[in-house]
Formats: sequence, C-alpha cells, structure tokens
Amino acid sequence: MTEPMKVRWGWLRFIYIYTLVGAGGAGLGVLVAPEAMKSALRLPTQDPVVYGVFGSVYLAFALLSILGLRSPLRFSPVLLLQLCYKVIWLIGVILPMWIERGLPTHALILAVIFVSYVIGDLIAIPFGYVFRSSSDS
Repeated sequence: MTEPMKVRWGWLRFIYIYTLVGAGGAGLGVLVAPEAMKSALRLPTQDPVVYGVFGSVYLAFALLSILGLRSPLRFSPVLLLQLCYKVIWLIGVILPMWIERGLPTHALILAVIFVSYVIGDLIAIPFGYVFRSSSDS
C-alpha cells in the first residue's frame, strides 16, 4: 500500500501567485516599458533581443502560473523548471561573479529575489507527485 502524497496546498498556491506577480510584473514591464524598467532597476544596457527574451519567458511563467492556480499539481513541473534555472543561475553566474569581483546592486537584488523563489519552490513543489512513475497512479 502506498503512502498518501503530502501536498502543501497553501504554499503551492502562494508560489503560483508569487510567480504571477513577480515574473508577470517583470516580464510585462520589460516588454511594455523596457526603458522605464532599466531605469527603475538601474540595469545596464542590454541587447533588445535578449532583453525581450527575458521579458517573454517571465511573462510565460506568469501565464502558466495562472493555469497552476487552477490545476496546482498538473502544472507543478513549471515550478520545477523555475527552481532549476534559478539555482543554475545562482551557482553558474552569481557565485563566480561574487567571488571574482563582487556584485553590482542590481545583481545582488535579483539574487536575493531568486533565493526567495528557490526557497518557496523547495517548500511548495510536491516532488513525490512530480517524480512519481506512471505506474504509481
């Protein structure tokens, strides 16, 4: 007999809302008012194509989070993707930069925000559901 799966429903819904607001706001801001976002966050000049990809991906995470609010378990792999890319970015980009020369203010702020998402994702993601085999259904 299999043990019932533990799902932290409140955390799961919270992290979808957090993603919707945070990523959605950033993505929409980058796509609709890129210069205002760069100025407000003191971001360095970026290639508009790369900056547009950033905005589009973040807006996509927000839209998928809306679906996640409707079907939290079904869309939990979206949170897993969010967790993975943020951890990879923190380890592969921020850590070496910090060790080598320190972090500019905008990178430090973004790193702190990303760490908050990583912690939230680790708490919210129902790993037992995401990694169960189809024969466990």
